Amino acid sequence: MPDMSASASLAMTHFVTLAKEVDENKVTPGVLGFIVFAAMALAVWALMKSMSKHMNKVDFKESPDDASGQNTAESPSGKASPAKG
Repeated sequence: MPDMSASASLAMTHFVTLAKEVDENKVTPGVLGFIVFAAMALAVWALMKSMSKHMNKVDFKESPDDASGQNTAESPSGKASPAKG
């Protein structure tokens, strides 16, 4: 297996020479930073639109109680369930 430290040090020497060419007072995110930010903004917009569509499908209205004095332990078929305990 080749020595990884030699290739890492070779890569670092190339990065150091590139870093010397960059003006330290004018470092900006550039086009790639804008593209990443725009992609994230579009993704958030799409997720919000999808969430809004799903939330509009939800029915928040409660059904009115026809008989408020009925036993709460009744099953949907109208028969009382056996008492537990």
